[in-house]
Amino acid sequence: MKKILSLVLTLVLIFTFAACSNTPADVDSEIASSDETVNYADTNVYVLSGPTGIGAANLKDKADKKETDVNYNITVVAQPDEVVSKISNGEADIAAIATNLAAKLYNKTQGGITILAVNTLGVLNVVTPEGVEVDSLQDLKGKKVYATGQGSNPEYVINYLLEKNGIDKDKDLTLEYKTEGTELLTVWSSDPTAVIISPQPVATTLTIQFPTSKIAIDLTDEWDKVSTDSALMMGCVVVRNEFLKNNKATVDKFLEDYNESITKANQDIETTATLCETYGIVAKAAVAKKAIPNCNICFIKGNEMKTKLSGYLSVLFDADKTSVGGKLPADDFYYEG
Repeated sequence: MKKILSLVLTLVLIFTFAACSNTPADVDSEIASSDETVNYADTNVYVLSGPTGIGAANLKDKADKKETDVNYNITVVAQPDEVVSKISNGEADIAAIATNLAAKLYNKTQGGITILAVNTLGVLNVVTPEGVEVDSLQDLKGKKVYATGQGSNPEYVINYLLEKNGIDKDKDLTLEYKTEGTELLTVWSSDPTAVIISPQPVATTLTIQFPTSKIAIDLTDEWDKVSTDSALMMGCVVVRNEFLKNNKATVDKFLEDYNESITKANQDIETTATLCETYGIVAKAAVAKKAIPNCNICFIKGNEMKTKLSGYLSVLFDADKTSVGGKLPADDFYYEG
């Protein structure tokens, strides 16, 4: 009898402990539901006005309203040199800049920055006046073409695409460069049949000032036709490596918030356009509203970014080594997350 009673008590204890103990799934559930707070670092973000900065408009709005988990201080500037200065002296933690400028900064700082994501593809468009039909780059043959950016990215992109399409830039067309994008706005007053290759938002401004003109070709599409291992990636966001090393959780949260901001920029164009004018990213909301669909605002990171951007930077390097700072960035230039 005693033996039976002892056995019963033992079984009761076993089942009692089993009922009280947590299974691995229970433990994981408790951990997942914990309310542990991440301490994000205050983050200074600088963005260039124009297409490169459009993706940050909605994030800046949320940050200014204190609706973000991270305390972002987002500043819009007009000159690339100012961003270079802020990154170099440590005032900027994250910045939205041109991809070739990112490569230059990487080299200038001896690998002191990392590119987090591409935020803008190509922003160059072929714009034609009424009565001039251009359906392909081949149609540029025999025409007078005006552009900006001689000695910089736009010229290298144009030359690459002309060459890939079998067009001799010196013989098959007349190509003239203006110093500033705003100079393109007066071209048709003296040369009404000219074709213009213009960056955004100037290309959109042209179609507003001259309602019978149109954007005929997006050079981003033309790039995709001739290159399968690269893409026309002209804008990005970078981070100082010192900040990244000490605040990886904050950087990853920024990427999450920034992706959300870019998604809204492409989906809610009217609101984004208004914010662009408010924050000085684009001078007028009406221009921004028409320009945003043509600015190729995007969010590309990881292996796709590395493969396609490294290919684009190689094209620039082959055209002019100084365009990327003298040498191509190493693999540690690209953030893997």
